[in-house]
This record gives sequence, structure tokens and C-alpha cells, in this order.
Amino acid sequence: MPSATHTTPTTRVISPARSLRGSLTLPGDKSISHRYAMLAGFAKGTSRLTNFSTGADPHSSLACMSALGATTTRDGRTIEVTGTAGSFHQPKTDLDCGNSGSTIRMLSGLVAAQKGTFRFTGDESLSKRPMERIRKPLEQMGARVSLTDGHAPMTIHGAELKAIDFEAPIASAQVKTAVLFAGLQAKGTTSFAESIRTRDHTEHALKAFGAELVRRPHQGQDRVYIAGGQHLEGIDATVPGDISSAAFFLCAALLFEDSNLVLDALGLNPTRASLLDAITTLGGHIKVLDVKEQHGEMIGTIQVNRNRTLKGITILGALSAQLIDELPVIAAIAPYTEEGVRIRDARELRVKESDRIALVVKNLRAMGAEVTEHEDGLDVPGNQQLHGAEIDSGSDHRIAMAFSIAALRAVGDTAIHGAEAASISFPEFFDWLDELAIR
Repeated sequence: MPSATHTTPTTRVISPARSLRGSLTLPGDKSISHRYAMLAGFAKGTSRLTNFSTGADPHSSLACMSALGATTTRDGRTIEVTGTAGSFHQPKTDLDCGNSGSTIRMLSGLVAAQKGTFRFTGDESLSKRPMERIRKPLEQMGARVSLTDGHAPMTIHGAELKAIDFEAPIASAQVKTAVLFAGLQAKGTTSFAESIRTRDHTEHALKAFGAELVRRPHQGQDRVYIAGGQHLEGIDATVPGDISSAAFFLCAALLFEDSNLVLDALGLNPTRASLLDAITTLGGHIKVLDVKEQHGEMIGTIQVNRNRTLKGITILGALSAQLIDELPVIAAIAPYTEEGVRIRDARELRVKESDRIALVVKNLRAMGAEVTEHEDGLDVPGNQQLHGAEIDSGSDHRIAMAFSIAALRAVGDTAIHGAEAASISFPEFFDWLDELAIR
């Protein structure tokens, strides 16, 4: 299985392209794969998960579920997980989350109600990510959470949990998931309120495995309610193609007037569809060729071309939260737009796998762009020509891939240092980019 650790540093050289054409069926959505892996490991019976993500992060989740007593087997992109029927084993070693913030934050909610002590670790990057955001609600429910200066390593002492009504101070689907996973096992009905609606894969996944939960407005906020004491059953499911991975190829298609890209079996969840709206605003033409539903998730085939001009976009407020994973690649192609790109309310980018605002600014400047950095975003004027440069990925998969896309329209070759980071979410990325790029 893919591993997030012990990878050999590599540099990939990206040459300019003349166009981008072809079709892809993307690996399974990373966010959904995480949730299916965890709930399958918690449920009773065996789940069969087809098109599971090939990225290293969801396989960190699978490894943790195995350490907690689930049985996992793999056949290509199909994973079979036999769950623990709601009762985890005491792990013999630390739960190694690798580079995965999703694993450590979301899984904390499942173990918080279990008997025993659970110590979470990760790589150097993960150990810098903020964990206080999950400690607060879990301790309110009755668990004891010990952090290391607000970060991992993190130890959770499980306990009988009581339901809470929690109002999210930040927009975070991971925090929501931790609270709902804990609420699934708590005494009473737990609610989670968010002023900015985040991706709802957790709600769909819980329902798919047999849980009941409701969403309704309360005092001007969107609130989700889940009753404790529910039991889950294994499922058969196909994971939709990852729309965050698609973002790189969608932005690449915008760079060329004669591009033609078809993406099959792509996840089209409405809480993630802001990306397609942004691509359209920038000048993309998107045609939905087919759409269906499975376990609450929309799956479809889309065709993407570029209209005559590549415009610009301003991203702020709720849109910044909805596009948080896609902002680096949108910023990376901003110099090629006519009107430029303005991003605000995206301070969360500074506490991802890297300080993504700082790295985007650094690498755009290395390629010759004018860019203004702000604490919560950046401004990139349009009508700029980039040149090839040495790119520092900061061992961040989204930075490595974003600047590989920017390099397609640059003058001269671009060297992406730390390109191996792409394997965290999308190990096939560079090979598939080579197949689509017309040179």
C-alpha cells in the first residue's frame, strides 16, 4: 500500500505544452475514502470499497483501523474491511497517521468513546498541524485529550461520552466529523452547528452505513443532529473520482484555447461543486454528460473546454472555505488570466501540510510573477508571463502539483523539487499529466 513516509526526494522536470487533451477516470475521492475506511472498520460485517483512493493518506487511515482490530485486504483499487462491530482493540503500538490530518482528527472522534488509551503520531509536517480544535469538543463530551504544545503526538483516554451542542469556531469538516463520530457513541443526541457549510461526506457516509442523523436550521445556523448508541453495518460502495485531484487538470485545461478534457465517474457532491463554478467563472466551459447517485454522493462525467478568454476571479468568505484545497492551483495559474486572482479569508492555508500562502508566493515570484502576500490570502495580477524555475514544494503534495500546472505555459523547463509529495494524494499525477499534455 502507499506510504506517506520514507519516500526518496525526487525532482520532476515539467516542459511547456501546446495543449491538453484526453480523458481520465480519477482515483477515488480522498475525503470519502477516509470516511469509508474508518466507518467500515467500526461497523459490523465486511465492507467492499471499490475505487478506493490510491493516495497515501487514506491508507494511513486503513493502517490505523487494522491496528484497532479491523481486518483489511486489498485487490488493486478494491479494499475489503471487516469491522470491529463498534468495539476497538487496544492497539499494541502508536496509531501512525503519517502525513494525514484527516486521519488524526477524524479518527479521534471514533476512539474517544472506546475503552483504553490511544496515542496518535505522524510525520514532521503533521506534528506541526493544530489539534486544539478537536481537543475542546471531545473533552466537553468526557474524553481526556493530551497534546504536545497543541499538536501531535496526541493521546486520547477514552471514556463514556455525553452528548453536547457544539458550535464550530472555524469551518472544518474534520472537526465536524470528529464530533459526529463521537456523538454516534455518546449518551443523548449531539448537535454540531456551522455558520459556513463544509463538505458533507461524513453525513452521507454515516447514513450509508446505517446511522440516522438530521440536518435543520437553528438560530441562523446549519445544525446536524446525531443520536448516540447507533450501530453500523458494512456496505458495498464505489468511491467517486476525487474532484480535488481533478482541480489540477481542470486548471490545466483552462490554459489552452483548444483543450478538451473528459473526466469520468467524478464526484459531484454539491458541497464540493464550488470548484466547477470557479472554473466556469475563470473561463471554462463545463458540460455534464452523465450523473447518478450512490450512497448520497453524486457521480458524473464532465467535459471541459476553455472559452475564448481566461478571465479572473475573487475568492473570499464562504467560497474560500469551500475551495480551500483548490486555492493553490487557482493561484498558480492566476498570472495567465486577464484580470488576475484575489484570494482572502483563507488563513487556514497557513496551517496545512505547509504554509501554502507563503509557498505559493515564493514559487510564483521564482517564476517571475508579481504577487502581493496578505495574512489571509494573496493578490496575483493578470497578463503575466511565467518562466521556468526551481520550485520548492515544501514536501506539500498540492504545491508540487499546482506548480506543475503553472509550468505548462511557462517559457522554458520547470524543476519541481520534492515531487514525491504528490503520492500523498495522487501518485499517478505526473504520469497522467505527461499523457494529457500535447507537446
